[in-house]
Amino acid sequence: MEAAKISQQDSGEKLPSGWRWVRLREVISEAQGGFASGERDLNGIIQLRMNNVTNRGKFDWSSFLRVPADSAAIAAYRLEVGDVLFNNTNSTDLVGKTALFKGYREPVVFSNHFTRLRAITDLLSPDFLSLWLQTQWQQRVFANICNRWIGQSAVQRDKLLALEIPLPPLSEQKRIAAILNEQMAEVERARVAAEAQLAAAKSLPAAYLRAVFNSAEAQDWGRKPLGDVCELLPAKSIASDGDTKVLAITTACLTEAGFQPSGVKTARMRARDAAECVVSPGEVLIARSNTPELVGRVAMFGGDPSGAVASDLTIRLRTKDGVVAAYLAAYLSSLYTTGYWKERAGGASGTMKKITRSQIQNEQVPIPSEAEQHRITATLSDQVAAAEKTRKALEDQLATINKLPAALLRRAFSGEL
Repeated sequence: MEAAKISQQDSGEKLPSGWRWVRLREVISEAQGGFASGERDLNGIIQLRMNNVTNRGKFDWSSFLRVPADSAAIAAYRLEVGDVLFNNTNSTDLVGKTALFKGYREPVVFSNHFTRLRAITDLLSPDFLSLWLQTQWQQRVFANICNRWIGQSAVQRDKLLALEIPLPPLSEQKRIAAILNEQMAEVERARVAAEAQLAAAKSLPAAYLRAVFNSAEAQDWGRKPLGDVCELLPAKSIASDGDTKVLAITTACLTEAGFQPSGVKTARMRARDAAECVVSPGEVLIARSNTPELVGRVAMFGGDPSGAVASDLTIRLRTKDGVVAAYLAAYLSSLYTTGYWKERAGGASGTMKKITRSQIQNEQVPIPSEAEQHRITATLSDQVAAAEKTRKALEDQLATINKLPAALLRRAFSGEL
């Protein structure tokens, strides 16, 4: 719906006493678009781009571009403290991101993906404006009024300025903004802490694997070539013109926490090939070809989903007598977590690496007694299950934290602070 055709006053939404609805254009002294620059200059001026404004309404200074320091451009597009940058061009989900400029150690200009908004400060607090625009973005107001092209969307300036903003007295605006900023800071601290805890929980399975296979005890276990203790099974190519629909196992299925059925995708394969590639419970699967970060990832298939197939991007192993499949998967996972295959996988491309079947067959595997293998896998299973429970709880906690800013903003702009 276009903002110019919508009136918040007519919508029946009531404002607290002393508040009023105004068009954004009535309280903005300037709405200036930025400029495009195809040139780069390491000694030039910082020009902010789309990636420099985060989804949380902050500036990201970790990486930026410099462009020639043209005096006319600096005069026209230099940011001043209190300017609000509105991301007018982006993907539909991201268009409308906003941040308040609070200064930087050197001059800063902005690209044509932004509109610079300057408030009439006798009427509108820049802090209040920035926070209100964040509310509109989270409520997808800008996604609903933007013009869409392939891969990009844009909010026209007249539609932006036609939006109605609830305007309390200036002193009330400043009070609301101060409370909101403090609340947002508390949420951000909680988010950072939860993300750190989540990262630690995600690293636990790899730590448990290293504790087993890097131990002094493990150094005394006898070793055998993997080809002597396993059978390598067939894997065939996915074919877009295949005559059979299959459930294909992808790298997303293979994790240190075990096989994840959610990573299975529908694909097509030739019927004869598919029949040879159906994976049985207990098979150990290795990502044969993938990015350097994912090549060599491992998991044991537990049987779910039934009938899933492995493509030729995966190496399939069936253990022989005396080798516990879960133990082998754990050992091979420990290699992956230390970057073993990332360093040894071949391939001319820097983005895709490959492990050969010969490399796998010749890999020396430590083989303790079968009873010890069972003991190790039982212990690791309990540890990983506990780590997974912690991870899921932290993900739920983080999801709750991430919902708080939108709730706080809605509450503030309905006059509940």
